Amino acid sequence: MTDTDNVNPKINPEIEQRIAYLRQELHHHNHRYFVLDDPVVSDAEYDRMMKELVELEESWPQFSSLDSPSARVGSPPLERFETVAHNVKMMSLDKGFTEEDLNSFDQRVSKLLPDATNILYTAEPKIDGVAVELVYENGVLTMASTRGDGVRGEVITSNAKTITTVPLRLQQDKHQPLPALLEVRGEIFISKENFKSLNEERSSQNLSLFANPRNAAAGSLRQLDSSITAQRPLEIYIYNVSDATVLKTDSQAETLQKLKQLGFRINPLILFKVPLSQVMGYYRDLDARRLDLAYEIDGMVVKVDRFEDQQSLGVTSRSPRWAIAIKFKALQERTRVIDIQVQVGRTGALTPVAHLEPVNVAGVVVSRATLHNEDEIEKKDVRIGDLVFVQRAGDVIPEVVKVIESSRNGTERQFVMPAVCPVCDKQVFRDEEESVTRCVNDECPAIIKGRIRHFAAKSAFDIDGLGNKLIDQLVDRKLIFSYADLFALSVDGLKDLDRMGEKSAQNIVLAIENSKQISFSRFLYALGIRHAGEHIARILASEFEGINAISAATPESLESIEGIGPIVADSIVDFFARKKNRDTIDQLMKNGITIEKNKTIKDDAPLNGMTFVLTGKLETMTRPLAKKLIEGAGGTVTGSVSRKTDYLLAGDSPGSKFDKAKALDVQIINESDLKNMVS
Repeated sequence: MTDTDNVNPKINPEIEQRIAYLRQELHHHNHRYFVLDDPVVSDAEYDRMMKELVELEESWPQFSSLDSPSARVGSPPLERFETVAHNVKMMSLDKGFTEEDLNSFDQRVSKLLPDATNILYTAEPKIDGVAVELVYENGVLTMASTRGDGVRGEVITSNAKTITTVPLRLQQDKHQPLPALLEVRGEIFISKENFKSLNEERSSQNLSLFANPRNAAAGSLRQLDSSITAQRPLEIYIYNVSDATVLKTDSQAETLQKLKQLGFRINPLILFKVPLSQVMGYYRDLDARRLDLAYEIDGMVVKVDRFEDQQSLGVTSRSPRWAIAIKFKALQERTRVIDIQVQVGRTGALTPVAHLEPVNVAGVVVSRATLHNEDEIEKKDVRIGDLVFVQRAGDVIPEVVKVIESSRNGTERQFVMPAVCPVCDKQVFRDEEESVTRCVNDECPAIIKGRIRHFAAKSAFDIDGLGNKLIDQLVDRKLIFSYADLFALSVDGLKDLDRMGEKSAQNIVLAIENSKQISFSRFLYALGIRHAGEHIARILASEFEGINAISAATPESLESIEGIGPIVADSIVDFFARKKNRDTIDQLMKNGITIEKNKTIKDDAPLNGMTFVLTGKLETMTRPLAKKLIEGAGGTVTGSVSRKTDYLLAGDSPGSKFDKAKALDVQIINESDLKNMVS
């Protein structure tokens, strides 16, 4: 008998220790996430640990335990709320992370349904929000609760009633009576745009900022005072029912359509009754579009569509066998702050930037993240050496979300804003009414470069090929000192620059020459007046005949214009009061800039005084062309739907603006309608 023969396959101390460790860690993180609302690991790290634990427990069933985190996701609800038992357990979903995991899921389904042919699926975006259950008795909302631990949840009825997209009474179908009892499940969330506005408002009130939209939604639902919840921009999408037999439907797709008829908000991006091949394509499409969606998603949920098949597949103790959540690469990860350095922008603003240990966030290696300003660093208490969460949610430069204070060991160092500009070495200043420290030296190379980049940008003069590296060379070699000098550049002056050559130099000179004719509003925006973005530039261009009229305006005359407040008015007056700015504008004119005259909008213009919002993909025109068409006919285009919106122009895949317009009874039109209105 050999030593190998004596080994008991049921005993493996290393595996047993690893399973015990993973359970302990997951219990700890469940408590921090669900109870304390203070996570210290990213979603990606948590999912990796859970996946490893499930795989180990399946391979080594002798080490199974009734209290394993794999058997119950979450912890008991917070004690400050009344709790309620769900009539049907709100189960968690098995998770996958790749297309191979989706293939494996399909193979398991096919194996367990040997007699089934043409298995179809319903696929939908997995919104990163808060799962809830809404209970309706005879069509009236009587109870709302959070998922909690799946068995019991927190009662949030009064808070749910403040959400405009939660129906208080269901729509009556004259052909079918309302069910006596209907329990629906959905996801409550805050859109990216509303999250940004919410944090800006909190910052102005010197309140702590929310780390991400999901935390903001969870915190809003956990308010004991429902009037506070009412002030938060919460939304909901419904995705399921606890008991499908109540609606007498045969499939997930049919159920969702029925729920929509009853007045529930259903995600318009859901894909109904499709084979696996289309599910795969949809997964790739969602992953590519995720940053452009109005809300945060972290994956895709796939469900076997027919209820008969779902019943045959059954459930495990943790999750249904007929559904899976395929996660995307995380947009938020942990890393360490190596250093904090300061960048100088075109307005002289000093922006602290965290230099990080490189980390892969959603497929992109991130090594820097903005810290916004000195006050933001103080609020988040970011120190050099800290372990932090960093996220990439649509911003060009990722941002530090939160410090993991429990990881500190005492070696971390506080950041101090420099007393002099790191670029020009001149003294910096901070206005008491601002949170920004600024360099006020107009000769600072960083300010000059920033102004030229802004001037040449697509929304301004749109000079093709004039990139950051070329601008850096032009300023560093003292070939230009302002954006007006661009129009005096020659091929001979450019061709000897790094990576240039005569042909590239000719292209740059031609692009500069082609940019000389410009609209008044784009010209004003290009000047880089503080607080005067594209919208303010359009207002100014519509109110004044020319640049001389604006330069002679007083703060009082500017403030009398709708949309311009005292801060913007003072900034405009200050800009034109500086001789250097007036001289630069004169130089632009001498160098051949031609400003197109404004087209006068007549009082009887077909869209005069009307406000439009655009959403979705248009078929017969681009959105910029639609915007130009509306503005040319006297209308105004804004970015978000409100009660002041007259029309929503909607194309394919319209998103949340479409739902908000319906909720506010805003008239929804298509491209044909718009053309008829204009003509």
